Amino acid sequence: MQLMRRFARYGTTLYVNSIVMQKPKLSQGSKFVQKFTRKAKSVITGLKKSHTGFWAYSPFSLPVHHIGWLRPVNEIILRGQLWLAAKKLGLSGPIVWVACPAACDTAINMKKGLLVYQRTDRYEEYPNVDYDTIRKYDLKLKASADLTLFVSSSLYEEERTQCTNAFFLDHGVDYDMFAMAEQNPYKPEDMADIPKPIIGFFGAIDDHTSDISFLEKVIDLLPQMSFVFVGSASSDCSGLLSKNNVRMLGQKPYEQIPHYGKCFDVAIMPWRQSRWIQACNPIKLKEYLALGKPMVSTPFAELQKYRDVVYEARTPREFAECIKHALTEDSADRIAARKKKVMHASWESKAQLVLKELFGKDTDFQRSG
Repeated sequence: MQLMRRFARYGTTLYVNSIVMQKPKLSQGSKFVQKFTRKAKSVITGLKKSHTGFWAYSPFSLPVHHIGWLRPVNEIILRGQLWLAAKKLGLSGPIVWVACPAACDTAINMKKGLLVYQRTDRYEEYPNVDYDTIRKYDLKLKASADLTLFVSSSLYEEERTQCTNAFFLDHGVDYDMFAMAEQNPYKPEDMADIPKPIIGFFGAIDDHTSDISFLEKVIDLLPQMSFVFVGSASSDCSGLLSKNNVRMLGQKPYEQIPHYGKCFDVAIMPWRQSRWIQACNPIKLKEYLALGKPMVSTPFAELQKYRDVVYEARTPREFAECIKHALTEDSADRIAARKKKVMHASWESKAQLVLKELFGKDTDFQRSG
């Protein structure tokens, strides 16, 4: 999404909202209804221009990737919708950028100039998907794409030989937006009365990423500290909500996130230990650092590059002790070191790297579609 905002400055950019990848799970009851309703609303909205300049479109697609004979039907339906959207925007032979492997056959069969595949996560490990089908999509895209981008260096090293052309592109950060938040006197009202110290997390809380049981044990070890969570939650958080020192504030607009984050005394990333997490590279890592906040995280491969500015803990007790150390050892020098670590990792610089890799250094990006 961040890259699409930058690409919109150089030419017409169409962001196709997530293609349905998971199998339908009616047993989820109200969660299934909410998800279906949300998706239906986005489909009905149709083609819409965002305030940041790119166009967004949510096509209708069927959750049938695990049903072999229906997959071609789904692909035809999708390709027809995208052809109409592209025609309305005057797109001819565009760069097709795939971030969700479920779009594999549609992307490969589209008329296009170049094909870019973004291997952000191990989507074959995503909950409730057909592992074999998504894995086949992934391999097919890596073999077909003109450029495959990796955001995890460990995944890049493991899989680059499967690609026609592999390129490592680390995530960026809205550095000024986060680093300058402290200078703004604004403070969210729902943070004003929360007792210090505040141990905070912003982002989605999902079963396949956040270790709720681990987190509950950490919170029980630190009853004198306030734990604040800013973001949507698809996990069962009833255990967290039952604790007196926990506040769950829900999802907030992206522009407000730095102002919540600047209220944290320590930022945390309590991830599950899984193949999904080992290949992850969370954007919030750089956002926390841009804020200058001390951070405690469970281990994952990409974190090793930041061991000089992040505390790593494997058990709830270690995690709690690291939070205590982070509070007592914080200083102006440490804050400056955290910010310096990511100050040159702007999203603009990442967009320029991709365009240069695709078109070469001498390309006039302003004329690139």
